[in-house]
Amino acid sequence: MPEFSSAQLAILSRLNSLGFVVVAFPMYANYVGVRRGDCAALLAPESTSSFRIFGEPSWLLAGNLSVKINDAGSQFFVWKKSRVEATPDRLAILAEFVRSLNSALNTIP
Repeated sequence: MPEFSSAQLAILSRLNSLGFVVVAFPMYANYVGVRRGDCAALLAPESTSSFRIFGEPSWLLAGNLSVKINDAGSQFFVWKKSRVEATPDRLAILAEFVRSLNSALNTIP
């Protein structure tokens, strides 16, 4: 895990105050994981004063980042042999998570 500037630490603190929890995903040691509820994302340090979302935020399965796939005309979130359907409710929850996270990252304290 890289060292963070005071500005980046302030961003992480602000995220925490908004209900996001900083978590570690061992396979992604160079990124900061954040989760809220059943959703999570990876944050990449950008310059010394900010973060950007790395990759696509996802639904958590067994505490792990999943990928969204299409199978037989339906969408699923998958991690290893676990999978759940990407229902309209789950997709709406994930979209709200992404909106909230983007808003928090783009708000200057």
